[in-house]
Amino acid sequence: GFFRYVYDTEEGVLDGIREYMERMPAYDPEFFRVAEPCEPRLPAEEIARIVPMDQKQAYSFEQVIARLFDVLAPFGIAATSAADHNLPEPEETESTFVGNARIKAHAAARATGLPALADDSGIEVDGLNGAPGVYTADWAETPTGRDFKMAMTNTWAKLEEARAPYPRTARFRATFVLAWPDGHDEVFEGKVEGECVWPMRGEHGHGYDPMFQPTGYTITFGEMDWDEKNRISHRADAFEKLKLVFGG
Repeated sequence: GFFRYVYDTEEGVLDGIREYMERMPAYDPEFFRVAEPCEPRLPAEEIARIVPMDQKQAYSFEQVIARLFDVLAPFGIAATSAADHNLPEPEETESTFVGNARIKAHAAARATGLPALADDSGIEVDGLNGAPGVYTADWAETPTGRDFKMAMTNTWAKLEEARAPYPRTARFRATFVLAWPDGHDEVFEGKVEGECVWPMRGEHGHGYDPMFQPTGYTITFGEMDWDEKNRISHRADAFEKLKLVFGG
């Protein structure tokens, strides 16, 4: 079966993790598959805690955490946030989604002694050779904070300047990294295909949602309600892959 049981107690997080690691059978770290059949070594009521480190766009934090709770709850796994542990946000110095997600996940795992889930995400626009990609949030930076309306306006202007053909295809990507206290990690990549449209439409969502129209739809992410978007988004795709680790 899949490796599901991570040990944590209020009295001693690190001692619990160490005890569990010592009692754990050999497993394939790529998929958490137990190499030899065995019964769970810990009582079912002992709940795991996974520490999620959210992406740069902090105002989507509550929605990401809520979705994480929904995904993990059926497996008896509780999640706490990086804020619950007063963790600083590490500097993201990599040029790939997986690289930055690894930085965040491993920083949280080292600081807490717990498994930690981090994500990095962004939009890739084909007419701009995949930009902004990993720099999606950076394109919105201003001296007074992030301005995604400005970022979307500039993105469309660049497409016009490049005379990019229609449809102006693009995709949102999300990369999750689940890092473990022993130093290994698992990677789950999700995406949703679509196109950039203009003018911006909708007030829901965040980031580039008002200019991204997913394939097969006539409305943008900015016009979708949370539940509808949640069924088809790049994070939904990554979450479905994450669920497989826990036997879902």
